[in-house]
Amino acid sequence: MNKNYEKFASVYDAIMDDSLYDLWTDFSLRHLPKSNRRKKLLELACGTGIQSVRFSQAGFDVTGLDLSQEMLDIAQKRAKSAKQQITFQQGNMLDLSRAGKFDFVTCYSDSICYMQDEVEVGDVFKQVYDSLEEDGVFIFDVHSTYQIDEAFPGYSYHENAEEFAMVWDSFEDDAPHSVVHELTFFIQD
Repeated sequence: MNKNYEKFASVYDAIMDDSLYDLWTDFSLRHLPKSNRRKKLLELACGTGIQSVRFSQAGFDVTGLDLSQEMLDIAQKRAKSAKQQITFQQGNMLDLSRAGKFDFVTCYSDSICYMQDEVEVGDVFKQVYDSLEEDGVFIFDVHSTYQIDEAFPGYSYHENAEEFAMVWDSFEDDAPHSVVHELTFFIQD
């Protein structure tokens, strides 16, 4: 990854809404089958590992996968600090051939929306299907077409924190039901 993404990893947690992790954890625990044995869970696009740690604390054997090694470095430190044994892998959800087999796969924070088109989304679903055990469960979230078509075009958000400032603008894209998010960060060194 480039130097810019490394900087982004350093402010990622500050821009995320912490309450979402509680909601994703509660939703997952309500919808994943209960078992007496420790179930293997793969978290796609795990970022800095906050959700991975929560799943591990809930009793899952967790593997977190992310494109960014910088995010995974933060995730590893977070897991160690929380005294959780979590495997973190650098990789792309478009190729899970080396990830292993899992009882559950999750992909939150609208991360599937980062795929370039519906073909890539289908490829992710095929990769997840191939890495799930029989009767495995895949839970993910995505933006609604209403949000894509009505809320995002023209959306603008600005944040000024002590160590960084952020400008987030969204624009309608050429393909139907798609947007471009432009995030600009000013980070104090």
